[in-house]
Amino acid sequence: MTKHHFSYLALGDSYTIGESVPLHESFPYLAVQLLRKAGLHFSAPEIVAQTGWTSGELAEHLLHTKLLEQYDFVSLLIGVNNQYRGLPAEDFENDLGFLLKKAKHLAGGHDERVMLLSIPDWGVTPFASNRDRELISTEIDHFNNVCVKAAAQFHVHYIDITAGSRKAKSDVSLLASDQLHYSAKEHAVWAEKIANTIRQVILHR
Repeated sequence: MTKHHFSYLALGDSYTIGESVPLHESFPYLAVQLLRKAGLHFSAPEIVAQTGWTSGELAEHLLHTKLLEQYDFVSLLIGVNNQYRGLPAEDFENDLGFLLKKAKHLAGGHDERVMLLSIPDWGVTPFASNRDRELISTEIDHFNNVCVKAAAQFHVHYIDITAGSRKAKSDVSLLASDQLHYSAKEHAVWAEKIANTIRQVILHR
């Protein structure tokens, strides 16, 4: 295995920081643990994310944040707060284009080193019990369709975590204590998908 020390930047919102779970149980940290166990040298992930951020707020933050010039891998998971606040999908599409260009630039221009994750469906959680769950799911699907198209347009990896997130409807062990965000058990599923993608890229470079 290569001795290169890889770097990983995770961009996003509450899902990326692992709201309501310890930081080391968030998917960026779990992914790095899996990669280290596979014999790869990874530094701790750098996380630029905040609970409540929309795509526009993440984009604005990146404009004023000094990051490393380059990372080996970059993941992006954003959009749930756009849907939650009822913001237009068209605005999300524009923001996503900017964010993916930025992610590709931070990954040294390597398309295959950027991963766009789909938006989990919070409509199945107890937090949404007094809301229109069907409407939430439909809107999440609409935002994820924007993600699918953007991933294809920018030639980056698209990782679907939405289908798995919907299992929380009948499996409460996938939810964190706040009954809205996801537990370490679900973060581990996301981490495995990311680690597998990264491993494949490293093996085929």
